[in-house]
Amino acid sequence: MTLGRINKIETFGSVDGPGVRFVVFTQGCPMRCLFCHNPETWDFKGDKEGAFDISAEDLLKKALRYKSYWGKDGGITVSGGEPLMQMDFLIEFFELAKAAGVNTCIDTSGVNFVRTDPYFGKFQRLMASTDLLLVDLKIIDPEEHKKLTGYGIEHNLDMFRYLDEIEKPIWIRHVLVPGISDNDEYLHRAREFIDTLHNVKRVDVLPYHSLAVAKYNQMGIDYALKDTKSPTPERVANARAILSID
Repeated sequence: MTLGRINKIETFGSVDGPGVRFVVFTQGCPMRCLFCHNPETWDFKGDKEGAFDISAEDLLKKALRYKSYWGKDGGITVSGGEPLMQMDFLIEFFELAKAAGVNTCIDTSGVNFVRTDPYFGKFQRLMASTDLLLVDLKIIDPEEHKKLTGYGIEHNLDMFRYLDEIEKPIWIRHVLVPGISDNDEYLHRAREFIDTLHNVKRVDVLPYHSLAVAKYNQMGIDYALKDTKSPTPERVANARAILSID
């Protein structure tokens, strides 16, 4: 039995996949995205953030208490942190969930994706019990991606390509940050990449906001984008017009 290290649970999520979702936020993420609104999930132990360990079986029992609210589209979403850093636990949890007839979704950046074992074999097994992935396309330019997240984009894009190869449905999410990702050149390059994929069911443009500043202050972490404003409605509409697949 593998224990998952969990930061928090939301029982009625409405923005983390289709329908009403039971959302699990795993603890631990290697990336340090400048606009991250969950800095409390960064540390892999998360002792100061109230993280806790739980078995897949016990977590599913908690989730199933809310199954009557999910309707035909809802289910379980595992977010983070970075869920794929806890692959063994996620496999166990999702296989139990699928056996119980639950719709499963992962919110991931794909930062640690590789096509070598043991990781790749585990990823393939996980995909067998995963219905949908919410995948972040933070910024298409490799150098800017490294500045924004601390990591290159190669692993992320290769995961996108693999998910396309196996015809696994994805929703792409793009945070629009003025002065960074709100750039027509990058937006058009992102659209060109999206057009190479055949498994994209939806593209969401998420306007940047600074609502997490209080968290950073409380945790004693400098917030690099504290002077960055939210994008204007016109720039949000521009990005949606470029990236939309409707």
